Amino acid sequence: MPPLWLYPIIAFFCGSIPTGLLIGKAKGIDIRQHGSKNIGATNIGRVLGTKFFFLCFAIDLLKGLLPVAAAGYLLGALGKFDLLPAQTAWWLGTMIAAVLGNVFNPWLKFKGGKGVATSLGVLIGVFPALSIPGMAAFALWGATLAIWRYISIASLAAAAALPIFVIAQWAVARGLGYVTDFSAGWPYVGVASLLTVLVYWTHRANIGRLRAGTEPKMGRRR
Repeated sequence: MPPLWLYPIIAFFCGSIPTGLLIGKAKGIDIRQHGSKNIGATNIGRVLGTKFFFLCFAIDLLKGLLPVAAAGYLLGALGKFDLLPAQTAWWLGTMIAAVLGNVFNPWLKFKGGKGVATSLGVLIGVFPALSIPGMAAFALWGATLAIWRYISIASLAAAAALPIFVIAQWAVARGLGYVTDFSAGWPYVGVASLLTVLVYWTHRANIGRLRAGTEPKMGRRR
């Protein structure tokens, strides 16, 4: 088994792959010079079209899912609720590292994406402790997007609900006997709350545009 300290390092560099920049380059543009100048899926969609939004979103999701699921497997944690504290710490540390690599990209002067797709990927990767809350947040994201057509509003709503979904999951797991002590779930609630704060921080410009009424809707190109 590889040294435990390698897991978050590998996850960080997987998360730092500049998907949006590479897609833009493949289409002959530098996405950092167009739209909001962000390399995330939302700006890719606005500049290049909806299909490129979904392509970028899917790849960014996998950047989080694959290293985190692999770490869980190697730690012997995948598929379990009751874990040793060390297993929980290394798994959640790997999870956060992937998102930080996406948001604070070392190849682009620490300016990356907004972390939404990669956050969903890492949540699914922490199976089952965070995967069901992650999918519930994604369902809320999709429903909110379908109603209001603003990706930013959908992302903010899903992020706000995520810690609540995690608490609910752990309460149900405790009731069904999958966990013996609900307090073991608080690190997961804490990490979910950290993701919420991070998503709101990366969307601060979007929040400003929403207040000003200038935020573009899904499908509207800049």
